[in-house]
Amino acid sequence: MIAGALALALTAGGGAAAYGFGLFSDIGGPVSFGRIQDSAGEATDASTGAGAGVRMPTGPRADFARTARLPDGTEIGKTTLAGKKSGFTGDVWVWAPKEYNDPRYEKSAFPVLIALPGGRGYPTNYWGTGPGLGLQQAVSDGVKSGRSLPFLLVMPVINADTKHHFDGSDIPGEPRMGTWMADDVPDFVKANFRTFESRDGWAFMGSSSGGFGAFKHVLKYPDRFKAVIASGVDIVPDSPLWKGNVAAMDENNPEKLAEKLIKAGGPDVYINFQIGTKESGRDKTEKFMRDYTRGPVHTRLQVIQDGEHNGKSYVRGMREGSLEWISKVLLPPSAATGPGTSTTAASGPTPAPAPVPASAAR
Repeated sequence: MIAGALALALTAGGGAAAYGFGLFSDIGGPVSFGRIQDSAGEATDASTGAGAGVRMPTGPRADFARTARLPDGTEIGKTTLAGKKSGFTGDVWVWAPKEYNDPRYEKSAFPVLIALPGGRGYPTNYWGTGPGLGLQQAVSDGVKSGRSLPFLLVMPVINADTKHHFDGSDIPGEPRMGTWMADDVPDFVKANFRTFESRDGWAFMGSSSGGFGAFKHVLKYPDRFKAVIASGVDIVPDSPLWKGNVAAMDENNPEKLAEKLIKAGGPDVYINFQIGTKESGRDKTEKFMRDYTRGPVHTRLQVIQDGEHNGKSYVRGMREGSLEWISKVLLPPSAATGPGTSTTAASGPTPAPAPVPASAAR
């Protein structure tokens, strides 16, 4: 049977057809993202001479299995993370742009975009299980056009089972999904990848319930994360698992968190909402913008014409403006330009001289 399938594939279209047929598939094989420190913490030669503000990988090194390969040769890898702080164990998918493995960037940090899915968000993250939604390609195309930074995409599960949603929070008596996303996932990224020491290289994106988690985390931890693309989001926590625990809910309520941040006077955070014209919720999003866009809270609305409540619509919105917007408020990687120490920022959008106003809807 295998021989017959191979012959058919080769007759139909040669090696490319055979690869598409899956006969030469390397899915499930090991993936290595650049050169990193080993579990003993001994640095490779790439970790010497890193630029200021660059955090080289600390280890221990995670083992990644390939889940997809894009046409440009970049890969999505999956690993299982046992969260030390949350106590939760779940899968995380990672995609690195071509620039990450370019020798010119081997001493440079890369901006991190933690991408959260909607729906169940367990046991998979639909942003990472394959390139079908186009998120990775949107970043690659944006880098080529100079409209996007080459982000590291980190895609964890967001819920602890298939029956409940946890609002990306530490709900009393439940798995600590807030700590998983705010602490364990970033610690894992720092252990395995070259990242920025400051919050200027850290951001979230997410859709629906994942958008709520992304949105909430930037407001709750503005000292760690600077920006977010939040698509089709709820504005307040609504999981039935809260069981009326108002005090705990308030600690994870974006409205309460935004007001607290405004009173504190900073640090500044940048929130890019996305909403499709064929979905509900725009009125609640615009009300939040009217009520809380002041002081350190900067907001923007990307309206997606004929957009629906799904990942493909939200990726289109990112292509139409949101990726360029978030790229202007985060740090770019720097490429070495010579044998010594000279570096230059990677191509990308020109940094915005001032916050994008709330009225900048498209």
